[in-house]
Amino acid sequence: MAAPRLRGQRRLAMAGAAALAVVLGIVIARVVPSANAGTGEGPPSGAVRAVEYAAQHGARTENTTDAGGGRNVGWLADGDWLRYDGVDLGAAGPLTTSVRMAAAYPDRTGAVELHLDAADGPLLAAVPATATGGWQAWVTRADTRPAPGGRHAVFVVPRSPQGGDFVNLNWFSFSTPGTGTATVAPPSSPPAAPSTPAPTSASPATGWIPVDAAAWAAQLAAFRALPAKPRPAGANHNPEFNATCTYSHSAPDDPIVLPGLPGASHLHSFVGNDSTNASTTPADLTRLTASSCKPLEDHSAYWVPTLLENGKPVEPQQFVVYYGSLLKDPSQTVPMPQGLRMIAGDAKKQVATPKGAVNQFYCAGGPQDGRTRSADGNWPVCEGGTLHFTLRFPDCWDGRHLDSPNHRDHVSFGQGGACPATHPVPIPALTFSIAYPASGTDAGFALSSGLASSMHGDAFFAWDGEAMAARVKNCVVQVAQCNTAGQF
Repeated sequence: MAAPRLRGQRRLAMAGAAALAVVLGIVIARVVPSANAGTGEGPPSGAVRAVEYAAQHGARTENTTDAGGGRNVGWLADGDWLRYDGVDLGAAGPLTTSVRMAAAYPDRTGAVELHLDAADGPLLAAVPATATGGWQAWVTRADTRPAPGGRHAVFVVPRSPQGGDFVNLNWFSFSTPGTGTATVAPPSSPPAAPSTPAPTSASPATGWIPVDAAAWAAQLAAFRALPAKPRPAGANHNPEFNATCTYSHSAPDDPIVLPGLPGASHLHSFVGNDSTNASTTPADLTRLTASSCKPLEDHSAYWVPTLLENGKPVEPQQFVVYYGSLLKDPSQTVPMPQGLRMIAGDAKKQVATPKGAVNQFYCAGGPQDGRTRSADGNWPVCEGGTLHFTLRFPDCWDGRHLDSPNHRDHVSFGQGGACPATHPVPIPALTFSIAYPASGTDAGFALSSGLASSMHGDAFFAWDGEAMAARVKNCVVQVAQCNTAGQF
């Protein structure tokens, strides 16, 4: 059994999902021993591995501890979801849905629901999810209901009234009652291991969004051909340029995690491109109308969960986006491809952040500088100063994809001062430096995503190509500190 891990205490449910879909008959739920529990055997023929999702919200993947389990999807809470495309249910009639799962908390119960064609579509199964003895203590549970047959998108939606992460999933399968014959054809998907890039033939429908090879080649060629501006002898040796921003607008939207679903996210505070909403595309960002960032050549959109004090939003007073390099050889850095998306931080991380914890809110200025904490210990009280947060993003890219199903696998942090072989392209290291016009009280703050530990950021890149290329060439490659205008 795996060692216990800190898991989230609460998750906001996905907005817009119905409480329950149409029930297709009488439920016959049962618990059966796992076919491969403790044996190291793989899933039954025709099973769909949980990591083969085409899209997801709120999921993370990890290795199972048994020999044949492969990888599992974990950290699942009420309202998270996984989508599997092109699943063949066979002929219409009774269908048994089996789910291999693991759960550690005895006080958290729920069900793993499977819905057809939408997260709140017709209910195919509701498999009970209760404690199994640990996060890697696997059992197989099943539910039999009438099914319409045919090929469908299947949504796996965990449901729990307690909130918080409560179940891990390894695979699910379908069979006709009494025969044990699987009737499902697993959909095609990216590789299970998240560190391995998906095939170049991947499409947006899989969650892997391939870069336009011709457009990227042209962007890279223009960058290579651009002459560098001579570096002044007195320039600071810091490979960096920046965009200086202020607050633009707020919305419960997320065009990276929940594209095309307005109102489905927790509240975000947006900076940069003023047009950003749930349906924003790279083409939309390119057609810049107005931005809260300077230089105006930066058409990108940036956002973070909204900070709340006594339930009221506190919007950033200043939001500086630094582009730099933390690698040993900054001279190999190239611009981000147009339309790249990435996320830093973890909205599902709901743990205490006492003083001294890594990557936390802090105070800038004032005699106390945050030595006093809120009553719950999670927030500094800035006596004379103001609240700040610094968030760093990955700086290595796989060279092939603008996004991935979990919005992380196509990028990576440098390792040992260089990019790993799986993500060989060094791109500018992005850092959000956020200042809030608030000092805090004993009552502390909250985020729209939950506790302070859930702080995260999203970046959707769209610069004027020449402006970005010049800054990377002059400032990062030449190891020179530049200002917002891109000047030494």
